[in-house]
Amino acid sequence: MSDSYSKQMEEQIIRNYERDEHMMILVFAQWCVNHDLDPTALYNRAYPDQPANPVLQQTIELTVPKDEAGFIPDETLLGVLSMFGNEELAYTVTEEIGKRGNRPR
Repeated sequence: MSDSYSKQMEEQIIRNYERDEHMMILVFAQWCVNHDLDPTALYNRAYPDQPANPVLQQTIELTVPKDEAGFIPDETLLGVLSMFGNEELAYTVTEEIGKRGNRPR
């Protein structure tokens, strides 16, 4: 493989990862909206030592009101967060799910 081909492949992988990461953030933000939760507050609770996440702020603007949104199962969100290694955020989401009691949605 040539160096330029390797560089192109590396750049494509990075772009794909970033696109998928943005999708994961959108799923998280929309799930929060669907459950009347503040995505920024949940994120800050999970990662209190991190600065504000500009991608999260941009993505929140892409969410729709919950009455216009599709259903996002809790398990789907937790699976996506886990896939990207967001264990702290998954834990915080799980706490919020627990607050609903036995009302999985």
